[in-house]
Amino acid sequence: MADVKKMVDDTKEYFNELKLEMRRVTWPSRQQVESTTAVVIFSVFAFAGYFAIVDSVLGEGIHRVLNFFTK
Repeated sequence: MADVKKMVDDTKEYFNELKLEMRRVTWPSRQQVESTTAVVIFSVFAFAGYFAIVDSVLGEGIHRVLNFFTK
């Protein structure tokens, strides 16, 4: 029974510390969230385009090399 009481007390202490820590968090403003989200979305599309170009160039190069050696 003592183990159950200790577990309940530990759980209460954990949630109290969690609430205290969440009060200390500095939350970003809506403008900061929107601007960083826009940067992330732009970066994802930029990298996707870059990798699509690199993939097509390398794919074509490998295709030409294989055709050269199979003829």
